[in-house]
Amino acid sequence: MITAIADVLVFDEIDRVYRFVALDFVINYPRWSPEVVSLEALSVGPVQAGFQARQVRVDQGHRSESVFAVAELEPLKRICFQGVSAPYRSVYEFEDRSSSTLLTFTFELAALAPHIRPFEKLVRIAVQDGARRTVRKLKLLIEKEMLDNG
Repeated sequence: MITAIADVLVFDEIDRVYRFVALDFVINYPRWSPEVVSLEALSVGPVQAGFQARQVRVDQGHRSESVFAVAELEPLKRICFQGVSAPYRSVYEFEDRSSSTLLTFTFELAALAPHIRPFEKLVRIAVQDGARRTVRKLKLLIEKEMLDNG
């Protein structure tokens, strides 16, 4: 298993950070993850446990498509996405720090395709770099939106 963890302190209230990441996921995910070239909600209604979506990503020139579902949703605490068609998990955790929020992102890749295994070290580095970029981008977007909306 390959695991990457990154966190960042977002200078905004936990309810707004949680809404941006979890509740408004379908709108905002392609904004913080520019590798997502297509995102389609497969479920109707709000993001909640069981909600499914399909994404097409291009990561370092490699195109992939996967279906994922919300495996866990604890309001104002965490949201966990589990790959349905691929072996991965993404977890976003929120911790109230008065007028700011500690946002922790964990990405787990359960298995590598056989032809990728010789490059496991490079994959680990790329996944960790991706986790760091994810939280930095989230911080920038959320704080910019806070400033723009007052």
